[in-house]
Amino acid sequence: MIKFGTGGWRAIIGDDFTKENIQKVAQAVSIYMKEKGIDSDGIVLGYDRRFLSDKAARWFSEVLSANGIKIFFINKVAPTPLVMFTVKKLNTKFGATVTASHNPADYNGIKLFIEEGRDAPLEVTSEIEAIANSLPSDSIKRLKFEKAIDNGFIEIIDPFDDYIDAILSMVDIEAIKKRKLRILLDPMYGVSRTSLQTILITARCDVDTIHERHDTLFGGRLPSPTTSTLYRLKHLVVEKGYDLGIGTDGDADRVGIVDEKGNFIHPNDILVLLYYYFLKYKGWKGPAVRNLATTHLLDRIASSFGEKCYEVPVGFKYISAKMEETGAIIGGESSGGLTIKGHIKGKDGIFAATLLVELICKTGRKLSEILEEIQRIYGVLYMEENDFSLEPEEKEKIWEILFDKKHLPDFPFEISNVSYIDGVKVYFKNGGWVLARFSGTEPLLRIYSEMDDKEQAQEVCRIFAEFLNLR
Repeated sequence: MIKFGTGGWRAIIGDDFTKENIQKVAQAVSIYMKEKGIDSDGIVLGYDRRFLSDKAARWFSEVLSANGIKIFFINKVAPTPLVMFTVKKLNTKFGATVTASHNPADYNGIKLFIEEGRDAPLEVTSEIEAIANSLPSDSIKRLKFEKAIDNGFIEIIDPFDDYIDAILSMVDIEAIKKRKLRILLDPMYGVSRTSLQTILITARCDVDTIHERHDTLFGGRLPSPTTSTLYRLKHLVVEKGYDLGIGTDGDADRVGIVDEKGNFIHPNDILVLLYYYFLKYKGWKGPAVRNLATTHLLDRIASSFGEKCYEVPVGFKYISAKMEETGAIIGGESSGGLTIKGHIKGKDGIFAATLLVELICKTGRKLSEILEEIQRIYGVLYMEENDFSLEPEEKEKIWEILFDKKHLPDFPFEISNVSYIDGVKVYFKNGGWVLARFSGTEPLLRIYSEMDDKEQAQEVCRIFAEFLNLR
């Protein structure tokens, strides 16, 4: 079965990610676009460096073109934010990219976008999913890739310069040029190197890279920028005296940062740093948006400047929608994705990294210094996250406990309220919280907690896991 989650359709290669299923999704997209009358503007299509991504993009195109839909086919591996940017620039009503983002190397998938480059909302992906799963194999139309080019259904495009110029236009390049930062980039064998290196070199930064070759196994690591996966970056930043280390996930929509001391800056702190920078140093005004698994320190900062921080379910489509509704200047999530007002309506690790470089150069201060300032003013919150792999029968039992019966463990803190908008989130009267939710991209249950005390955050997660019989 084809199943879309919060980050599109992702599946194990050779299991569910097969040529037949890829082309069923393409046929379903074609049917959907025609039924909604949005097929005349065509579709933007990109792909990343994963195994089969290039071939899958061609298979996808063959079906779309056979259905008479024009494809703007990006001519080389492309970051997901670049694809979203191109959907917005070309004013198409649809876009897609072949990627499984930060999932393990044995996964691949397809992300779908709607007008202005937004992540396709649940109502769109659910309808496409239903169509795809109902299609018999002999109903899929196909037109050979080369013939589709000859017939004008596929146009090969190169939007890289436009994307890079758009980012450069939104930051203070002259301030960055004056500092001449030394930066070490780890694209994690993914697709960010060309774009990010070009931006930073244009701004006169001295840039070196590691893990840049094409490796569909991602060097045996999960292509997600975390404190453990960026261990070499952390070591080299200190050893070689770099001002900053930047890591991006497999499709470059998420970022991981290492400061000049070799400390991994948690994505929560990246959001906090940028929002504080916008409000205090750039004089911007406006609220923030975060998902319910992201730090409440943003709320404290917003409140101190007379602003508000809005909470939404996990999935960047919810963040971008709330940003548009409220006029928020920044939106993001604890997994490393963020965007700001005026840019694409989806997460962009390349742009986020560039903004942090601007922050260092405009303030004349180190990341660690600004973060210490924020923590002196607003305090320190500690987040704990635990992932538990689940078999289908385990998921059913947990679902019954949490959502049918609405049972909860006895926590050592008084409960303020409980939310079920995405998983179950328990808010404590002391300002802390704990969340249990099923991953939308992998067979996992994730338990998060944030408290003023690290041991308390760990304890709350342990209590929840034991209550659900998870080890």
